[in-house]
Amino acid sequence: MFSNFIVAVSAVIPIFVLIGVGLFVKHAKLMTSTELKHMNSMVFKVFFFCMMFSNIYRADFEDGFDPSLVIFGMASVTLLFLASVAFSMWFEKGNAKRGTMTQAIFRSNFVILGIPIVVNIFGEEAAVIPTMMIAAIVPLYNIYAVLELESFRGGKFELVPILIRVLKNPMIDGILLGAVCRFLPFPIPDPILKPIAQIGASTTPVALIILGASFEKGGIADSRRDLWACTIARLVVVPAVMLTAGAALGFRDAEFVTLIAIFATPCAVASYAMAQQMGGDAPLAGNCVVFTSALSAFTMFGWIFVTKTMGLF
Repeated sequence: MFSNFIVAVSAVIPIFVLIGVGLFVKHAKLMTSTELKHMNSMVFKVFFFCMMFSNIYRADFEDGFDPSLVIFGMASVTLLFLASVAFSMWFEKGNAKRGTMTQAIFRSNFVILGIPIVVNIFGEEAAVIPTMMIAAIVPLYNIYAVLELESFRGGKFELVPILIRVLKNPMIDGILLGAVCRFLPFPIPDPILKPIAQIGASTTPVALIILGASFEKGGIADSRRDLWACTIARLVVVPAVMLTAGAALGFRDAEFVTLIAIFATPCAVASYAMAQQMGGDAPLAGNCVVFTSALSAFTMFGWIFVTKTMGLF
């Protein structure tokens, strides 16, 4: 039992220590909001590209990657999206809040937290599993988020422009280029590959520090009921249902922990920007990110500890 406790602590504490460093950066006013915005853009466009490219190019696929995990992940995200739309329409009457609630429930912070959770438990060699899942899940997150936000604000959903934007996503580009380069008749020279790998290795700590430094506290009086509904759904209900299904289908070890990273992590940071730009309730979206991120320090520990004790990894 104590060893399971240590595993859970070891998986969660490093993540929130880095977020805590970001909170210190914010409190000490070491970076302005403009600098944070530019830094966040650089991390997204450069660091994530290098991390995805390096993970795919250097991955050892000899142990095999179960495609059923990708199928299960994509199907689960789709069902979760539909359930989130239905719940938000039943629970909330305002369309702006409906769009924000839907995104807060179905879209997790898997992109930033997924790889560190798996690596903290299984080591760098297991990073290929969440990396492959990012390639499958991120396009769905983007397509479904635009679909529901446009629908709730009465806009027009255009699939082709959305798919083009998805293909321009640096993470997707890094994965695709890394896969292509694996088939080259010659290896990438080490003086080129090494700095790419070094940038990739620094992605997670820098992204988590920026996440902590970017937290904004807003008023919750007008959306307290919606906020707690999203928080409970995101951190408790969704992982309870999805992890039970994953365990029943036989996913174990790094694959199961990847499912924890998809379904038990807090709301995606990107959901705030999308709500702001597409007619959603931006203050509610921001509070969902802040509250779920803070409380996930306890809920993620709980899910990891419980499932480890059950022998699922």
